[in-house]
Order: sequence, then C-alpha cells, then structure tokens
Amino acid sequence: MIPARRFLVAALLCLWADRCLAELQPSLTPEQQVWLAKAKRSERAGWVYLHVEGEPRERGFQHGYLLAKEIADGLRVSRIEWQHQSAMDWPWLVARAAAMFVPRIDAENLAEIGGIAAGAQAAGVNVSRDDLIAYNGIIELSEYWWPTELKKIKEGPAPPVRESCSSFVATGSWTKDGNFVLGHNTMQGYGDVFPNLIQDIVPSRGHRILWQTTPGWIHSGTDFFLTSAGIAGSETTIGDFEGFDTNGVPEFVRMRRATQDAGSLDEWCDIMKRHNNGGYANAWLLGDANTREIARLELGLKYSAWEKKRDGYFIGSNVAEDRRILLMETERKDTDIRLSSVARRVRWKQLMRDYTGKIDIALAKRFEADHFDTWRGKTMPGARTLCGHFDLDPEGQGHDVPFDCSGTVDAKVVDAAMAKRLAFDARWGSACGVPFRAGKFLASHPQFEWLTDHLRDRPSQPWTTFHAGETSPK
Repeated sequence: MIPARRFLVAALLCLWADRCLAELQPSLTPEQQVWLAKAKRSERAGWVYLHVEGEPRERGFQHGYLLAKEIADGLRVSRIEWQHQSAMDWPWLVARAAAMFVPRIDAENLAEIGGIAAGAQAAGVNVSRDDLIAYNGIIELSEYWWPTELKKIKEGPAPPVRESCSSFVATGSWTKDGNFVLGHNTMQGYGDVFPNLIQDIVPSRGHRILWQTTPGWIHSGTDFFLTSAGIAGSETTIGDFEGFDTNGVPEFVRMRRATQDAGSLDEWCDIMKRHNNGGYANAWLLGDANTREIARLELGLKYSAWEKKRDGYFIGSNVAEDRRILLMETERKDTDIRLSSVARRVRWKQLMRDYTGKIDIALAKRFEADHFDTWRGKTMPGARTLCGHFDLDPEGQGHDVPFDCSGTVDAKVVDAAMAKRLAFDARWGSACGVPFRAGKFLASHPQFEWLTDHLRDRPSQPWTTFHAGETSPK
C-alpha cells in the first residue's frame, strides 16, 4: 500500500472509531445539558481547574462528566495500590465500605457522590456510587480501618501511618502585615492518585469553596482549602496513630460538611469533632481572614485539642503536640531527630524564629521548598526535609525504607488578602521544582517494579495563581 493510501485508510479508521465511541455514549438529557452549561474545566501548569455549582446531584454530575477520564484512572490506581497493600481485592473493600459508611453519610454528600457516578457513567466510564464511596474513604480505610482488621487476621502490630505533609500558619507579630499566612505541601507515594485538581464549588446552600483535591472526591484529602466565610485551612497527619471507630462518621464526610457549612473557626472545629471515627487523624491548621485568628485542632479518636490565637504560629510535621494524643494514641517519639517528623518540627521552629515579623507569601514558598536536614546539620534533600525527597535518601528513617518512592508532590500558599478574594498560589510537582522521572527511578531501584504500570513523571512546574470563578488562564 502506498504511503498516501495508508494514511487515508488510517484516518478513516480513526474517524470511524471516534464515531462508534460517540454513539456508544449515552445521550444527555436536556436537564443534564443545562447542568453542564454551568460548569467549566481548564488545565494549567500540571493542574486541572474545575468549576461546579448548584444542587448536590447537579454539581456532582458536572464533576463526574467533566473529569470522567481522571476518575477512571484514579480508581484504577487505587485498586492497584489497595490490592498490593492488603492482598484483598477491590470489590471486597467496596462492599465493606458501603455497609459501614452509607448509613453515616448525610443526604447532601450522598447525593453529590451519586451525581459524580451518574456524570462519569454518562461520559462512558463504568463506575458505581459504592466505588466512589470507597474511593473517597480510601485514606481512612487503608491506613486506619484496615490495620484494625488486619490485626484480627494476623497477629502483630498495626502498620504505621505514613509521614505526610509539612504545614504552618502564622499571624500577628510573626507576619509582615499582621494577618495570617499559611503554607502547605503534600507528601505521598509517587505512585498514588494525582491530587492535582483545583476545584471551585458554588453550592446551593453553604459557603463557596476553593480547594485542592482529587478527581472524584467530595472532600479535599490533601488538605488545603479556602471558603467564602474567610476561613483557610490545611492539615498534617498525626504520625503512628492507631484507632478507628466503625460506628463514627467518616472523616471525608465531616471534612466536607465543616468546610461548606461552618461560618467560624469554632464552628468548623465543632463539626469535625461531632461523631468522630478517628479516621485520618490530623492536626488541622486554620486561619480566619476576618478576625486575624489562627487555630489548631488536633483530632485523635479518644482525645482532641483546640487552641486559637491572634499572635503566634502553629506548625505541622506529623508530631502530635497534645501530650494525651502523643502518648495515649500514637507510638511517636517527639525527640528522635532521626525521624522525619521530628527533624521537620525542629526546622519549622528554626524558620519561625529566624523570620519573625517578616513572614509573607514569598517566604512561605521558600519554607515549603526548604532542604535543610536538621539531623545531618546541612542542606541535603531527603526524608527529613520540609520539601521531602524520600526517593533520594539512601538511609531512609524510622520505619521508611531507603529510596522509598515518595516525597513532596505539591505546594500551596495563601495569605489573608488572597483568602478574602478566594485565591491562592500553587505549584504542582515537588515544592522545590526538582522533577521526578519515573523511568529513571525504576531503572535505579528495581525493587519497586510493582509500580511500573502506574508510576508517572512529575516534571517541574511554575508557581501559579488560582482563584474562584476564573474562566481562563491568568
């Protein structure tokens, strides 16, 4: 066959395939077309930006339809990760998650999850509501519920909760303008689902939300959020935590309700504490742009601690500050500087002291990208640095293995002035901008070959400003 004819045949086959796929897609109803007309999707600097609005099922449908491809990929990755971690299959988890969670999910959240499933189905993705419930709860299921189940099957200690996130919030005499500044980066496995969604949610009831999240989720999960009530927040997990109440309300449900419904820091805290199940036990760092207050909620299972101030700072590095939570609900050592959490805690306090009265957005970006290792006493990116690079560390630390395929995958910063406009700066990829190359990593560390089918590159990306209601890249 001559090249021209071969090209023509190939083109016709492609057109035929596209047409067949389009005909297989279920047609949208007039109502669904109206719903989708209100939503917007764009992509920039490694991020996907999504605007949704309306009633719960309506905005869920917008979400599911416009992010169907990403949701399908996220579920695929979650299945692989779950089955590798637990040796149990995904349907087994879905059935148990639905039985445990559905009676404890409020009607609005349940309707939104159902809408996401319907939207994804309309776009040709085979996903059920119960799949999405397990997907939304995967952090608390895999790291809090499953260890308790595993202990019933196999005697021995529960696996430790993974180190994740470096965050701070400061206000008053500690910041340049006297109002709050907040920074956060996410540490996770490089093979995990990409939390690269910036979502702008305008609900029919409650406060508008701008946050970082994962396609298919109704909560943030990473967590970094702003609301039209003037509240900004982040969290870091409480390391080596153990405890879970199957009769409590899932964390992903409480987090969404608190963020959408709360009009103050105290109200946000109250909602999070109500019917707490211990899942995804975190230290939440919050700021109020209207009152200049900052707060920290450390939420375990049996114990919690709540503190507010108008002058000072709070930091998060996976060490519980409340002694009851630290000693009664974790196995964490708070003085062993060989541990990532303790080394980062020391570094946060150094930075707060050294830059008192100067902290602003520019410094927040520098803090989140910091590579000073307080145990080694020198700048050396690795497991103990605020911008974590476990994959570069030949020693590992604590319970982590050498060259673990994990580290910092993003960074976000906001001050009170930006929070009032529902805007923040974000960087996808490592907070410092160093790229991660999947092929190069696997070639050097073949012990992680099980990641081959879903480990992806994270190229260097620039800092980018996102805001609620944007219609085009700024």
